[in-house]
Amino acid sequence: MGEAVRRGGRRAGQSGTRDAILDAARAQFAERGFDRATIRSIATAAGVDPALVHHFFGTKDELFASALELPFDAAVMPDLLAGDVGTVGERVVRHYLQVWADPVTGARLQTVFRSVAARPEALQMVRRFVTERLLEPVAEALGPDRAALRAELLGAQLVGIAFARYVVRLPHLQELEVEELVALVGPSAQRYLTEDLPGA
Repeated sequence: MGEAVRRGGRRAGQSGTRDAILDAARAQFAERGFDRATIRSIATAAGVDPALVHHFFGTKDELFASALELPFDAAVMPDLLAGDVGTVGERVVRHYLQVWADPVTGARLQTVFRSVAARPEALQMVRRFVTERLLEPVAEALGPDRAALRAELLGAQLVGIAFARYVVRLPHLQELEVEELVALVGPSAQRYLTEDLPGA
């Protein structure tokens, strides 16, 4: 089943069809929640047969996991680590917030966060992605002890700020410019990443 006919008679290759299903899935999960979104409703929104959704993704759980893919690129690591170690916390926070502020990637992240709010296991996947793919490599590259703990501490703060600012939309957080947030959160990020942590 190499191609699928979309609405309007346009034919799409496998890559385009897969992307269309993922876009429809993210929209359906955000709008209806995981339980109410169905393979059929997602297929209808994507303009494909439900069998094609199963062909690409298997079950709804597997489709949901694929839809959770977040737009954070490990290729930014050298840029985050370049320069003064004393400001690496600011650079990490700035990159994270700029991804959220971008109209395309930010909309995708908001969709993901709204859809995972009612599913603790999915929220855990988001936290794990942010800490393991973005923050833990930074902490390890800087060379301090307890890199995983440092990444989790920073990840918990960044995920919480993003959820409050972009999903719950707390008004005072929304009013701040990205650079104002960087100035407020950067020192905490710096402490988590480079300074001595209390305890053993």
